[in-house]
Parts: sequence; structure tokens; C-alpha cells
Amino acid sequence: MTRSADARAPIARNEQCAEGVLLVRPAQFSYNSETAATNRFQQSVPQSSDTAMRARQEFEALCQVIEAAGVGLCVVDDTSTPVKPDAVFPNNWVSFHRDGTVVLYPMQAVNRRTERRLEILQAVETRLQFRRRRLIDLRSHEEKGRMLEGTGSLVLDHVQRIAYACRSPRTDESLVREWSAVLNYEPLLFDALGADGTPLYHTNVLLSIGARWAVVCAEVIVEADRARVLQRLRTSGREIIEISAQAMVGFAGNILELASRDVGGGPQSVLVLSEQARSALQQNIQAWDRLRARVDQVVATAIPTIERVGGGSVRCMLAEVPATLP
Repeated sequence: MTRSADARAPIARNEQCAEGVLLVRPAQFSYNSETAATNRFQQSVPQSSDTAMRARQEFEALCQVIEAAGVGLCVVDDTSTPVKPDAVFPNNWVSFHRDGTVVLYPMQAVNRRTERRLEILQAVETRLQFRRRRLIDLRSHEEKGRMLEGTGSLVLDHVQRIAYACRSPRTDESLVREWSAVLNYEPLLFDALGADGTPLYHTNVLLSIGARWAVVCAEVIVEADRARVLQRLRTSGREIIEISAQAMVGFAGNILELASRDVGGGPQSVLVLSEQARSALQQNIQAWDRLRARVDQVVATAIPTIERVGGGSVRCMLAEVPATLP
């Protein structure tokens, strides 16, 4: 499942969006009790072999629809041992950047830290022709209790160079600022709370930014920060599409736009999301129509097991791999 280097050449009009993605095929997917304390999207279910089997089936279906849309894929198998229940969510431990930078991130759950396998970086470089020029390793911050879980914690506007981040036990404010200084982004920090009043565990459940749009659940952002976040999003020139807290719980904010090419070789945008997220977005048909009008193609697949048990959706399963600049 690998597209040629020519097919992944940078697409000028869509520098926000990556031409390829890394996915990790789960080996031992299951409910992770270590992450449940901060992730209210997870639901505990009786452990069975069917859970892991259904998760693998959902994973394969997602790979198929993304590949059919013309996006470059690097699919790597998880190892059976040590057991890594959340290996299907690689975007929390690594990010790839167009200038050739790769970042390794500190993660809160101890049993997630073994997901960071350097051979996966090598697979991305080989299969998607990513040219690594710099490795930023933030793993040592775990010893100080400072966490930053990749593009779960950070939602990045690559055009305006803004790093949006909601504070949580998994998103340390000082580390967001350090990351932003090193990678030349403006940090925009804020607080966002779930229905029970606890911090939302990741920014990417309430905010997604595409080339021509931004989906945001403004009502969960605390009042003191809400206007500031919305104003910064508006100044980007994108269409701002607000979703309800109910839609956010249905993963309507956990979506991702990728870049591809149509049959004639022209640039094409691909919005990838789960069936649950699409259904949640379509509850407000006007908002859905506005979003749909700003992408060329929509691909969706059902991943109920991964969403329910893992507490993350399609965006969490995709680590973007942009074509590196010359």
C-alpha cells in the first residue's frame, strides 16, 4: 500500500494537508485502563478476542478507503509483545513535517510508551520517500511529568504557523511553548472542558483544520478563551464550522483533510472521517453542506469498536506524512 514518489509530490494549493499517512495495524487492541482516567470518550467493555478482531477489520476498511482515494499509505504491523492496546493511534507519539523534521513525543500512559518504535520511522522513510533531516526527541520529559501527545495535543495550522492546544494532563503548557519555539509556530493555548467539567484530553477531539475550513466545538472552550480562539481561526480566512458538544462526542471534530490527485493528475482534497462522525455532522445539514463544499472528496468508514473502546476516531489513527521539501 504505497504510492509512488511522483504521486506524492507537494501540492501547491494545499500546503496544509499531507499527501501520505502512517497507520499501525493493531495486534492486541483492547480497553486501556491507564488512559481511561483522562479520556472520557472511552467505554469499558468485557475483554474478548472479538474486540481485537473487530478492530483489525475496521482498520483494514479504513486503509482501503484511504488508498482508493489516492492518498499515500505506510501501513506497519504492531508487535504482539509487549502488549500495546492503543498502538492503532500513532499520531500521539510521532509527527512528520515538510521540512524533514520528525518529533517523538512524551506520553502519559506508561503502557503506551513502547509504541514508539524507531523501525516505524524507517518504514515511513522507505515507503513514502520521507527525507528525515532532523529528529527532535522529547521523550525525556516524561521523567518530569511533562506530556505532549503529538497531534492529539496539537492541532496545527501549517499555513499561518499556529499551534492550537487545550491544556490537559496530556498537554503541558510549557512544553507546547517550547515545541512552538523550536518548530517556528505561534502557540495558542486555551482551556476546554467536557460535560463533567474535566479538561478534554486532546485538542483534536474539538478542533480540526483543513485547507479551506475549520471545524470547532466552541461551546466546550471556556468562556474566557472562546472569543480569542474563534477570532484567531477566523483570521486564517477559512470557513469556520461550529459543532455542538453532542456532535463532538460523536467524533465530528476528529476528522482530517489529506491531499491527493484526481485521475487527470490535478490536486484534490480528501476529507477522511468515521461513519459516526459523518452522521454527527449531518445532524446540522447546513453546516455539513458548508464543509462538504470545501473539499473535493469525502471518504468515511465505520470504526465503532475503535471509537468506543479506544476513545479515539479516524484522525487519531492517522499520522500525517507530508512530502518533504527539496
